[in-house]
Amino acid sequence: MIPEKIDPMSITTIRENNVESIFDWFDQHKKLFYILGWCNLRNQQQIEELFYRSIIKAEKELSQLNRGTSFDRSIASIFFDTCQELSEGRSLQVSKEGESKQELFKTLDQLNEHEKEAVVLTYVKGISREEATNLLQVSAKEMKGLLFSGVQSLRKEWGDGSFFNGCKEYQPNYIDYIERTLERPKKIDFEMHLFHCENCREDLGTFQDVILNLTERFENFSVPSALMKNIQDRLSEQEKRKHQNNKKRKRMGLIFVSVFTTLIGLGVFTGYFTNLYYTWTEEDDQLRAFLQHGLGERLNLEAESNGVKIKIKSAIADDLQTLIFYEIEDSANNNQYVLDYYDGIYLENEHEIMDQDMYPRYYPPDLKLDENNKEKNVFHGKVSFPPLKKDDGTIKLKVSKLFTVIPDSTDGTSFGVYDNMEYETGEWNFEIPVTKMPSIEYALDEETEVEGIPVRFDKLIIAPTATILHSAYPIDLPKMHLNSLNLDNLKVNNKIVKADMFGNSFLYQSNHRISSQTYFDPLFEETPKEINVQFQSVNVTVEEQKTIELDVSKAYPQTFEYAGSTISIDKVEVGQPTNVVISSHDIENRAYEWIHFEFFDENERLVSSMARNSEGVLVDKNGIAYDMNEMPSVYKELEQPRYFFTVENLELYSDNAEENVIPKKLEIYEYHTTKYLDDIVKLSLE
Repeated sequence: MIPEKIDPMSITTIRENNVESIFDWFDQHKKLFYILGWCNLRNQQQIEELFYRSIIKAEKELSQLNRGTSFDRSIASIFFDTCQELSEGRSLQVSKEGESKQELFKTLDQLNEHEKEAVVLTYVKGISREEATNLLQVSAKEMKGLLFSGVQSLRKEWGDGSFFNGCKEYQPNYIDYIERTLERPKKIDFEMHLFHCENCREDLGTFQDVILNLTERFENFSVPSALMKNIQDRLSEQEKRKHQNNKKRKRMGLIFVSVFTTLIGLGVFTGYFTNLYYTWTEEDDQLRAFLQHGLGERLNLEAESNGVKIKIKSAIADDLQTLIFYEIEDSANNNQYVLDYYDGIYLENEHEIMDQDMYPRYYPPDLKLDENNKEKNVFHGKVSFPPLKKDDGTIKLKVSKLFTVIPDSTDGTSFGVYDNMEYETGEWNFEIPVTKMPSIEYALDEETEVEGIPVRFDKLIIAPTATILHSAYPIDLPKMHLNSLNLDNLKVNNKIVKADMFGNSFLYQSNHRISSQTYFDPLFEETPKEINVQFQSVNVTVEEQKTIELDVSKAYPQTFEYAGSTISIDKVEVGQPTNVVISSHDIENRAYEWIHFEFFDENERLVSSMARNSEGVLVDKNGIAYDMNEMPSVYKELEQPRYFFTVENLELYSDNAEENVIPKKLEIYEYHTTKYLDDIVKLSLE
């Protein structure tokens, strides 16, 4: 098989032709991405939605990447993220068009997400392993491991009687040898070994047969001819709406409000009366705080289409973002709608006035806002755009799609997330005047230690719309790996601002250290002298190995101690597969949330396992446990919940389909846990 190569395109090339170039690239490689989409969605309509959203997101996000960036790597990342968004929380509904393909994809269902992507890219589509590694953004070693484990799982599923009986020290050479990339000294040694070892010859042969079989099964797989035509029609319709003339903007308001606004603009009232005025007239708590501190002004720009009215209430801009507050009222169908930055919004002059190197913030719909629970047809929200290049400008905003907020099925009264599959189209056009407010940046050079973890604080940015704290910490400590370190709040002059759960991001990794930034709510403080940083939690992986010898002839359950807790092997039913049940119900003061372990047979060979019907409980910060099945809505109300596994139902498979699995040893390597932190660090800003 001659590896296919994805045509390289730079971000610069794409910027010049925009949506048309992105569509053409997808059209050229539609079979690859269609197969990847089918692996997760199995529904023709959702596959079309996946392609459409990926193209729209690519148009918006690629303009913010550095020139010379690899387009194919960026587009693959966008495609994979979008596919995950569409598949999360949705049951797999196979369309009629997909029933005929169901058997073809049934085998791939045995693979995990990353194995599936690696196998499809390399052996179904025939992309070189190096390119597939770049697309999936994994290391060469990780890629080879994904391919090996993926082929291993496929061979078991096909049940052809073959098994991995080759020498373990030579199995890592299979992938490189088949692809003819094995270094010459290793190749000579491997071929000499194959000459003398019949087991490895058979093992390598069946391994290669699986790869060839997989390629042949997908050789005649075709993409529906209407797929790209439908997507092109949707894109054309969107472009048509983008270039329509702006509607005349409207303003509404009582004479009382207009007079007061004019007086405030002229500086007639003091700060006290300004605060009092906005207390009376602005119902949105978040927007009111900005207006009372003199950050922005009320606009109340309106546009109406198909019985739905959008009001742009205000625009607040700084060096971090441009924040637009809006209100949407549906007088036609009594729905609540929200705006989505990635779909249905077009900034006609974005490249002219906005900084393309900055990403906009994500603000989920605030479903707990009092104003959003008063009327079923009115919704208050905010959406973030990149910051302005200059000190002021006029945003030419065109809205063509609104997404529906759906009722929360858990109780039927409050509102849940908004559904991207239900939307309203129309034409809402605005010209929004905006002025950029200054930010204050403090250079920090302070280090502290939290739970034995050295933490360095590098920078604090206080902007009108947000507060950002830059910090850094090591990844690896003796026998412990840090997965994340979370901050809870900042305190300045007795005012506390909470960390944004959607605002944490890792900037880069260097010398085994993670540099990160945490977003907090606005401080509205001009010259703070010191700031207190409250830590929240740390999530770690702790190395603690333990070997448990197993004897299936003895009665079960059998118990053993690990990390200060009792673990029980409740059942071992030998067969093909062998069923094993492991439990640890006592969660009080338990050190771990879940453990990483493997089974080995009498020949010290690793036994493949698959988890099914695992059980667990949610535990809040106070140690109170909740059953997720009995109270599905409680998760949203818990403070810093942790999920403890209590029961693991496992199936153990032999490489030989005719051979029962007899586990002889359980090897535990490490456990994962979250520790709550109460540490407070004081930072001086003078």
